[in-house]
Amino acid sequence: MSLRDRQRAETRLLVQTCAVRLFTDVGYDATTVADVAAAAGVSAMTVYRHFPTKEDLVLYDEYDPVTASAVLGQPASLPLAARIGRGLESTAALGTSEEKAFLLARLRLMISVPALRARHLDSQYATADAIVAALCGSAPAPEEEFRVRATAMACLGAAHVALIRWAETDGESDLPALIRQTLTSVFGD
Repeated sequence: MSLRDRQRAETRLLVQTCAVRLFTDVGYDATTVADVAAAAGVSAMTVYRHFPTKEDLVLYDEYDPVTASAVLGQPASLPLAARIGRGLESTAALGTSEEKAFLLARLRLMISVPALRARHLDSQYATADAIVAALCGSAPAPEEEFRVRATAMACLGAAHVALIRWAETDGESDLPALIRQTLTSVFGD
């Protein structure tokens, strides 16, 4: 990563962290982009450069390529749902306690704010697109693309239920295990 890319990533994280803190403390609807910019010590234009919409301040992450890579890294001999499920489980392993707290705050906002719940569906479509591209390539046969997309969306829906349960337990549950449990509920062993 170049110095410029590293600085952009640091600025993006700073802005998003300030936004999530303000949305949690003051309220999503009561907090403006100008408030977020002031808290982060940047201009409103900088906020918009990194996050085109207010919803992006909560929902933006860089997990789609990571998830697609994790799915692609699963043995091709596994059934499709198992490949996708194991990829989702592996990306749910959280690192530091700060990462866990940040994800938990973002999830609580997504659960409680109707605009964020609605917009979250868009992010699930984007994740499914990344999985389909990873597994099918750039020009998939229509039936194969349909099969992979349907399976990916079913797995993502199950993972969403696991994320909500994880947030309801204040992050005390094992997130990969919850994802495995919901996937087993949907697809069986």
